[in-house]
Amino acid sequence: MKQYKGKIIAAAVILGVLAAAFLWGGNYPGRDVSYRADTPASTATAGAPGNSNEPAAPAPGQSPAAESAAPGSDKGRPLTAEEKLALAASLAGDESSPGVEEGSAEYSGQQGMAIDKATGKDKYLTGPVPEGKPVPVEPENAVIKDTAYSCTLSVRCDTILNNIKWLDPEKVELVPEDGVIFPAARVTFYEGESVFNLLLREMKKNKIHMEFENTPIYNSAYIEGINNLYEFDCGELSGWMYKVNGWFPNYGCSRYQLKDGDVVEWVYTCDLGRDVGGYYAIGGQ
Repeated sequence: MKQYKGKIIAAAVILGVLAAAFLWGGNYPGRDVSYRADTPASTATAGAPGNSNEPAAPAPGQSPAAESAAPGSDKGRPLTAEEKLALAASLAGDESSPGVEEGSAEYSGQQGMAIDKATGKDKYLTGPVPEGKPVPVEPENAVIKDTAYSCTLSVRCDTILNNIKWLDPEKVELVPEDGVIFPAARVTFYEGESVFNLLLREMKKNKIHMEFENTPIYNSAYIEGINNLYEFDCGELSGWMYKVNGWFPNYGCSRYQLKDGDVVEWVYTCDLGRDVGGYYAIGGQ
């Protein structure tokens, strides 16, 4: 799901957010689709020990782009200019607004995150993380070793069951009766690997379709589809998000470096994170 950047300082920034959302989420010509789990393994980067060559990803919480109506309104109705501006403002967020998890610039800086004082973000448009949470680790700086650890991984789309009327009719048969695509299981990862490395390997191993897109501006990989369920398949605000130990990171899955015992959950949202508790990760109020 596509990510939305920090708060809007001026109208120009708002327009920039809208432009980014359009390019970010649409099926525009020249789109770089880097890997599908149902393609030959030789075309993919698996992120195994010793392989630190990893793509780039989304920003805050991996959330879908939002250009049109939310569930409960007229599906597919184009937003007016005023509605787009209001939506962009809410997506950009305000760290002082209720419901937005505040990040600590001081804490993030102490952890090695380079925050630009002028923008309040790093060079990949990521704001400070809350105290006690891990800061991003850039894929190109990750050193993957042979030391094996374990964590818990799951993939769910149960929110679709509550919004089945929004689902593309051709996709209904792809939704498990309980909404569980990959049940919570203890899996192995290697020191230095990211959430993206883990998901890519486990989906391939279990022959579950997965498609991602490189997004260099956020230096991470954006997960477009899992089990052939894609962003926008269940409404204009639908897509994939991830959380680790109950927290929806405000940066892409390629930049989240795993630790032993982590609990990683990929969840499908039908309402820009509101229905899974991750709305704050993309600046929602």
